[in-house]
Amino acid sequence: MGKDEQAGQLADSDTGRFVRTMGGKASTIGREAAEVRGVIDDTQKLSVRQAQAVAALATQLRDITQAQDSIGTHSRSSLAAVAQAREAVEAVGREVMEVVQTLRQVAQGAGRISKIALQTRLVALNASVEAAHAGEAGRGFSVVADAVKELAAQVEATSKSIMSTVSELDKRVDLLAQEIQAPSATQRRSRFHHTLTEVESSVGAIGAAASASRTISDGLDRQMAAIESEMHATARALDTAMQRSETFLTLSEEMIEAVAGSGVETADTPYIRAAQQAAADISRLLEQALAAGEISITDLFDEHYRPIPDTEPPQHLTRFVPLADRLFPQVQERLLELSDRVIFCIAVDRNGYVATHNKKYNHPRRGDVAWDTANSRYRRIFNDRAGLAAGRNQRPFLLQTYRRDMGSGKFVVAKEADAPITVQGKHWGGLRLAYRF
Repeated sequence: MGKDEQAGQLADSDTGRFVRTMGGKASTIGREAAEVRGVIDDTQKLSVRQAQAVAALATQLRDITQAQDSIGTHSRSSLAAVAQAREAVEAVGREVMEVVQTLRQVAQGAGRISKIALQTRLVALNASVEAAHAGEAGRGFSVVADAVKELAAQVEATSKSIMSTVSELDKRVDLLAQEIQAPSATQRRSRFHHTLTEVESSVGAIGAAASASRTISDGLDRQMAAIESEMHATARALDTAMQRSETFLTLSEEMIEAVAGSGVETADTPYIRAAQQAAADISRLLEQALAAGEISITDLFDEHYRPIPDTEPPQHLTRFVPLADRLFPQVQERLLELSDRVIFCIAVDRNGYVATHNKKYNHPRRGDVAWDTANSRYRRIFNDRAGLAAGRNQRPFLLQTYRRDMGSGKFVVAKEADAPITVQGKHWGGLRLAYRF
C-alpha cells in the first residue's frame, strides 16, 4: 500500500477526523493567542509611550521646581534690596535735613548782613548830612559817605535776594526731606514710602506664591514618582504576559504544524504545499541566474542594507534588488490567485528584508506615513517575530499565526505558511504566504 493510500485511509478513519478536529481547535487557539498577543503588544507600546511621557513630565516638574526656587531666592534678594534702598534713602533724608539746617543758618547770616547794611546806610546818611553842614571842607567826606551808602544798599539788596532764594530752597529741600524720611507714628506716609511698601508687598506676594507653588510641585513630584513606579511594575507585568503569550502562541503553532505534518489533509495543507512549491520556484530562478552569470553569489547574499534617504518607514537597497524585481513577481503574483483568503506572498532574505513585494503593496511612496506604511511595503526590513522566523526557518515548512497591521489602525489575524529558499545548498531566506482564517 502506497503512502498516498495510507494517508487517505488515515484521513477517513476516526483518528483522521480526530486529528482534523484537534487541528481546527489548535487553529482557533492560535487565532485567540495571536489576538491576545497583539493586544498585549499594543498595550506594551502604549505603556512605553506613557512612561516616556510621565518621565518627560517629571523632568518638567523638576525644572519648574528649580525655577520656583530661583524665584524664591530672587524674591528674598529683592526684599533685601528694597530694605537697603529704604535705609539708604532714609540716610539721604537725614543728610537733607542737615542741609536744611545749614540753609537756615545761611538765611540767618544773610538776615544779619541785611541789618548791618541797613545800619550802615543810616550811618552814611548821617555822615552826608554832617558833610553838607561843613560846606566846602566836608565835600570829600560827603563823597565817601555817598559811596558807603550806595555799597550798603547793594549789600542789603543782595542779602535780601539770598534770603529769598534760601527760603525757596529751604521749602523745596524740606519737602524732599519729608518725602524720603521714615514717617513717624503720627505722620502720613509719603508717596515714596507708600510705593516702597507696595513694592515690598508685591515681592513678598511673589515669594509666597512661589513657595506655595513649590509645595504643590513637591506633592506632584511624589505622585509622579509613584506613577512611574507603578508604570514600571505594569511594564514588567506586560513583559511577563508577552512572554507567556509567546509561549502559548508557539505551542498552538506547533500543534497546528504537528497536525499538518501528520498526513491528514487540513485547511492549511494547500497553503503549505503552495508555499513549498513557490520556494522551490524561487530557488530554481536564483540558481539559473547564478549559472547565467546574471549575479554573483556575493551580491545575491548581500546584507549591506543601504538606507534610502528621507523614507518613513525606512527603506533600503541591496545589490540583489534589480534581480529580485525581475524574477520574484512571476512567482509571488501567481500565488495570490490561490485563494481569496491570501493576503500576500513574498520572498524574504535571512533578515526579513523584502526586496520586492506584491504589486498591490509595491506602490511608490506619497510622503503620507500611514498610507506608505500600508502600501509601500517593498525595500523594507520586517525583522519582527514573524518576519525573522520566516526568513531564518530551515524546516520543510513553518506555520505562524499573528495579528497583521494593515495600516491606518486596521489589523487582521493571519496565518502564514513559510518554506525555506536555498541556493546551491545555502540558505538564502524564506517564502512567506499569508492568508486569513
